[in-house]
Amino acid sequence: MLRYDSIQSLIDAAERDGIRLSELCLRDQAEELERPEEELYARMEESFDVMCESVRKGSTAGLRSTSGLTGGEGERMLRYAEERRGGLCGSFLTRALGRALSVSNCNAAMGRIVATPTAGSCGILPGCLVSMYEDRDIPKREVVMSIFTAGAFGMVIANTASIAGASGGCQAECGSASGMAALVELSGGTPTQCGYALGMAIVNQLGLVCDPVAGLVEIPCIKRNASGVMIAFSSADMALSGIDLKIPVDECIAAMKAVGDSMAPALKETALGGLAASPTGIRLRKQVFGK
Repeated sequence: MLRYDSIQSLIDAAERDGIRLSELCLRDQAEELERPEEELYARMEESFDVMCESVRKGSTAGLRSTSGLTGGEGERMLRYAEERRGGLCGSFLTRALGRALSVSNCNAAMGRIVATPTAGSCGILPGCLVSMYEDRDIPKREVVMSIFTAGAFGMVIANTASIAGASGGCQAECGSASGMAALVELSGGTPTQCGYALGMAIVNQLGLVCDPVAGLVEIPCIKRNASGVMIAFSSADMALSGIDLKIPVDECIAAMKAVGDSMAPALKETALGGLAASPTGIRLRKQVFGK
């Protein structure tokens, strides 16, 4: 049985057996739960279907959050991708951003989402994986299998650091989600390269604070999901190009924990610091909840 206390141990086990991380983790979970692999795959496929549906629901024109503070960001970005031929980032990435925003919009409107690893970072994995499935024609089975890799990475982070903004800041939520995206595996990369991409995603979000305006997972959380998608793709491309991580991935996770532990409480989901404490942030809180 795997212990999920080290990314490197997962990489070593997968490379020793000559299999992908997703295959290693599915096999392990089937043994631990004493359930057939196909049964666990089917359950994961249901989660991916929810991701696809949350993209569709979140991109509905006129959808607003319960608070009224946000809504329409995903629909607007997807429309921009079509009208401006993809804009500065190109059609593929701009649509990926739109999908991430849409899932976050769905969440803010109390729609059904998959918390990967949290509701605050719920748009990043779907933004990446639904785009690979719909725009790059990656077979559905491969996309669903990649979520087992994402889950394994998330389990290690949760066990050795944190995936919660309340304890580690947004680096623990969006940072973890960007690293969990498993884009390297979907692109034919090695388990070691998967680990490099995870570390690079964390490195590029170390210190990211959690400062939700009015205490709601909307401002600036929705836009951070879009940024997390860009970091996931850029980290994957760096790893696939042969750029190595330099600092071992497990040390990157340990550093994220140390940074989170040293953050002031005001910057860890309390809505007392950062943008939440700005004049406009305070005004919006009063607008939603009153004085």
